[in-house]
Amino acid sequence: MIQPRSFLLVDDDIDDIIIFQETLRKVDDKIQLFYVHDGKDAIDFLSGSKGHLPSLIFLDINMPRMDGKECLRHLKNDERLKQVPVLMYTTSSQSTDIEETMMTGAMAFITKPWGINELNTLLTAIAKTPVAKLPAALQSLQKNISCFIVC
Repeated sequence: MIQPRSFLLVDDDIDDIIIFQETLRKVDDKIQLFYVHDGKDAIDFLSGSKGHLPSLIFLDINMPRMDGKECLRHLKNDERLKQVPVLMYTTSSQSTDIEETMMTGAMAFITKPWGINELNTLLTAIAKTPVAKLPAALQSLQKNISCFIVC
């Protein structure tokens, strides 16, 4: 049996979570969305999920308890979790954040879009693209939306 696609959003901003959730539901209501509020909760959630891991993790950087960079290091050092692609999804556009997270193993670094229409475009591309082809799709998408994307 094929598992439905699922995303894990790790973000401490409840407004961003709600907007992401509502937009994803409009884009593809078959994708399950799970969310937690910081890196520590993400590690706990993923460690507790015995068989089914999310298709993608959207990981913010600036969060309490455990930030996104530390969480990414934990994910990529765990034999079971390192296979899950991580998209850094943040307001940061600091070159040090980009370099550090990409070197640690993030698939992409995406600054959060400014508007719902751009988020819709971003999530549509992500939802419709197989994970293996996601970097190329995201790079071509950058020409159409104002968020900053590094793959």
